[in-house]
Amino acid sequence: MDERTQNLIAECKRQEESCLYTSTTIFEWLKSMRWWRFLFVIVPIILGGLATWPVLAEKLDLQWLTGVCALLAGLVPAVYKALDYDVSLDMLAKHAHQFKILQDRFRQAWRVTALDGFDAFKTEFDALMERMDAARASSLTPPERFFKKAQKKIGSGDYDFAVDLQRSGAPQP
Repeated sequence: MDERTQNLIAECKRQEESCLYTSTTIFEWLKSMRWWRFLFVIVPIILGGLATWPVLAEKLDLQWLTGVCALLAGLVPAVYKALDYDVSLDMLAKHAHQFKILQDRFRQAWRVTALDGFDAFKTEFDALMERMDAARASSLTPPERFFKKAQKKIGSGDYDFAVDLQRSGAPQP
């Protein structure tokens, strides 16, 4: 294999790894945001229901509770918006999916397409880099803590494939 092909294989491996970390980071962020959205959307609905529940409203010693519930039902959505937790979960899922697909395509390029010769490999690589540029165009920036979670998850072997472990001679899980 010539030096140009070897260099392109190395670049594909870098891009594959970048996509793995990016997609895993976004997936970790997405899991967290789903939980927060549930909390900040469902809790005010429950509090609003409690605030208007006649059983509580009729008891004089519990009227303070209905007031607190009504107050929190109104405040919680404002806090959610103020904390900027109102991100599009569909958008996060779409971006994570795009990077996961690109990860697979870069791996296939260096493992399979590279065998077809440099010209075919370079054409495939260029097309993948155009897709990568499009995926990065949104400048989505997950909070750093989710990158740290992704590093830990990847480092623990969660994304290692048994077929790759067999090839390397490492023991199978």
